[in-house]
Amino acid sequence: MHLPSLNQKYKQMKKIEHIGIAVKDLEAANATYKAILGSEHYKTERVESEGVSTAFFKIGESKIELLAATNAESPIAKFIQKRGEGIHHIAFSVDDIEAEIKRLQEEGFRLINTEPKRGADNKLVAFMHPKSAHGVLVELCQEASTQSSGKERK
Repeated sequence: MHLPSLNQKYKQMKKIEHIGIAVKDLEAANATYKAILGSEHYKTERVESEGVSTAFFKIGESKIELLAATNAESPIAKFIQKRGEGIHHIAFSVDDIEAEIKRLQEEGFRLINTEPKRGADNKLVAFMHPKSAHGVLVELCQEASTQSSGKERK
C-alpha cells in the first residue's frame, strides 16, 4: 500500500461521525448506554438490507450507534458470534463519498464497498476492509441529501 505524505487530501475526512457497537440485546444495551451517557437514544431504525436494528445516541458532535442483528446471517450476528459484543466500526463523515472511495482505492486501500449504499440515519455508506486499517472496520458516511452525483442508491 502506498502511503502519501500529509497534504490536502486528508481533509476529506471531516470528523468521527459515530462509533458502531455490536450488541446482542438492543433493549438492554439502550438501558446501559442511557445510564452511561445520561440521555435517551434519539432514534431507532431497522436496516433490512443489513439485517440490523440500530439505536443512536448523540454525544457532543458525534454519535454512538448500537447495532443488533435481526437474523442469524447478518454481518452483526456473525461479528458477535466470532468476537462477542463490542466496538464494530468507526465511521467518518465525508462531503463526497464517491470521491473519497476513489481516493482511497487510488491510495491502495481495500474497500468492501466500491459504490456507496444506503445505511441508517439517512446516510450513504461504504466500508473499508479492516485489513487495510490495522484491524479496524472503517465506515465512510455522507448525508444522503448531499450526495454529489444525484443518483439514487438502494
